[in-house]
Amino acid sequence: MDYLMITNRNRSGDGLGGELAPVAFYRADGGTDAAALKQLSSWTKLTRNQFEQALKAIADTFPLLPDALNTQQKHIALFVHGFNVSWTDAVDDYLELARNLMDASNLGQLILFSWPSKGSVAGYLPDRAEARDCAPDLADLFVDLNDYLVQKQRIAVKSDDPQKLCKAKISVLAHSMGCYVMQEALVAASKRLNDPQLVSLINQCVLIAGDVDNDLFQRDKPVDSDGSLMANLCYRIAALYTGLDSVLGASAGLKHFGTRRLGRSGLADPLNVWDNVFEFDVTTYIDPSNGAHSAVFAAPPALAIVANILRGIDRNYIARGIAPFAATVTAAAVPA
Repeated sequence: MDYLMITNRNRSGDGLGGELAPVAFYRADGGTDAAALKQLSSWTKLTRNQFEQALKAIADTFPLLPDALNTQQKHIALFVHGFNVSWTDAVDDYLELARNLMDASNLGQLILFSWPSKGSVAGYLPDRAEARDCAPDLADLFVDLNDYLVQKQRIAVKSDDPQKLCKAKISVLAHSMGCYVMQEALVAASKRLNDPQLVSLINQCVLIAGDVDNDLFQRDKPVDSDGSLMANLCYRIAALYTGLDSVLGASAGLKHFGTRRLGRSGLADPLNVWDNVFEFDVTTYIDPSNGAHSAVFAAPPALAIVANILRGIDRNYIARGIAPFAATVTAAAVPA
């Protein structure tokens, strides 16, 4: 598969910077090496229409499988990176997921959505503002995607031909503050679409080390709350967390809202969330020796968990047959 990128970062030399700019679309040959992909000149800029046509062409190459083989259906998945990530760091994370998750598990095509993170620890609060400000660009994409899926569904029904359905599941992998970008974007998209009920826009939404409130998906919140709107647009939402995440510990300290971070503590009340939302503690599936915040990307057992989530494996069986790291910290060592 080729490499695909959507970005609203500004151009800076032969790369992308940390300022908000008009959304742009890029494609790079799948054989391009990692070093070259950190140079914008290795990417071909596309128009929005060219990018959309490329995605449709990729989806059309996927097989349309019967319901009994639903877990083998391929995805077009969006990766939204987190806070304190330069564009070159975002490319590194994207390549890790594209090669070690999507390609290794034959899951389909991954797209990088790179937003203007400052790429510095001092930029935390500006990053949060940028995450909120760039969400409308992502919401536009989701609205267009919804229109496309609805159109494909109507054509298939009218012609009585299942082959005319979209042949890809649409999923999202969001990391850290990228989960906040997703929150803002999905809420904006839901309001623009007038709370759609016809299709699930996102099949699997995987929030990795989510830098969002851990009570986001509480069912006792108003029906138009952010978590409710997100749950309505997604078939399933999985929150991956670990109490070892010191980065999110610092994030919670900056907010003073009294609300813990989803990616550090898990759901505030797992029994009081929307039915399609669940949590998964990845502590024993990662190697935290180099920091726990991004450890999922480099841990084969954790990536196997993500692969099973994308496949749609029942939450009670996601970890079946997947061995955790042998030398991980014990549960007693995990901070409260």
